Amino acid sequence: QVKLVESGGGSVQSGGSLRLSCAASEETHIMAWFREAPKKEREWVGSEDIYGATNVADSVKGRFTISRDRAKNTVDLQIFNLRFDDTAMYYCAAGTSTNWSPRNSPTRYDYWGQGTQVTVSS
Repeated sequence: QVKLVESGGGSVQSGGSLRLSCAASEETHIMAWFREAPKKEREWVGSEDIYGATNVADSVKGRFTISRDRAKNTVDLQIFNLRFDDTAMYYCAAGTSTNWSPRNSPTRYDYWGQGTQVTVSS
């Protein structure tokens, strides 16, 4: 059982920046960030696999970056120029090599963190 712990959420003014971190108890094939706003479906934000391939959703490209440290089993999400509609619960997820669903699908991921809240105010 892989344990994931997120940190770094909080309340930020629009235009500000935030860095979220996720620490995993062991290495997995792929790690990702999702977010879920009230009354909306969980949305894939981006991911990085064990080979270093990084992908970010088109909707946040240019403002969100993902970086993974395999030595530390961590994956960070850096968010720039925060907007009100970035307000959501952000979840870290990890997937094993035996699961070959699309990387932007929640079904690709076997383990989930408890989430960290990001609230953007004007």
